[in-house]
Amino acid sequence: MLLTVQGVDAYCYTGGKPFNAALPTVAFIHGAQNDHSVWVLQTRYFAHHGYSVLAVDLPGHGRSKGETKASVPELADWLLQVLDAAGVQKAALFGHSMGSLIALEASHKAPERITHLGMIGSTYPMKVSDALLETSRTDEQSAIDMVNIWSHSSIAQKPSCPGPGFSIMGGSRRLMQRISQINPQQVFHTDFSACNAYANGEAAAQAVRCPTLFLFGARDMMTPPKSAKLLTSTISHGKVVTVDSGHSLMSEQPDAVLDALFSFAGAAR
Repeated sequence: MLLTVQGVDAYCYTGGKPFNAALPTVAFIHGAQNDHSVWVLQTRYFAHHGYSVLAVDLPGHGRSKGETKASVPELADWLLQVLDAAGVQKAALFGHSMGSLIALEASHKAPERITHLGMIGSTYPMKVSDALLETSRTDEQSAIDMVNIWSHSSIAQKPSCPGPGFSIMGGSRRLMQRISQINPQQVFHTDFSACNAYANGEAAAQAVRCPTLFLFGARDMMTPPKSAKLLTSTISHGKVVTVDSGHSLMSEQPDAVLDALFSFAGAAR
């Protein structure tokens, strides 16, 4: 579904069902150098089981037009404008990695509009090493390869590989390469810089009152579960679920992620 946000196209995948704002809405927000496709299993299930889905492509990512946003607060403003354009008054927000910071900031900006908050592969502060930031600026392909390796816990994930000849790591690498090809604006460096610079996470977490889920990968090297103690202690009512995966939870353990998200959304309705 294409919406007009800030004068340009904003693409939202609706899970294979027509969007219906009268149903409970779940917005899925991807991480750095990704697009809506990282949520394909989870979004389709939600869309066919009583929810309306908005899996966004962030500006400059995938099918959404416009320049890549340079900060998490700007992205949170954009996300809330997407909800406006779709006619959605209230929504659950599920965000992965950078997307989790966007969800958190959006909940701070408009707490009355957020029914549930799902933080997947999250941490705060979400600092990026100087070496990786510089590599993302000067040698994007090397940065893609580095992050792709660090985001997966093994070379061949089972049972989540869809079939013989399919590589989860290869698919993730190709997605990030495609984002670079369709947008020459150094998306990776801009995304990483936004994560690194975000400074409102503690204040935003202190203000969270809606039901909250923290979903971590036990073998996540990008945002290790132990690094999220500030978030989990500040949002003390949040539920914590850990699955056996690296940072790419949705591809390594798609069923476990779906089970956790759908159970959380249903229990908190």
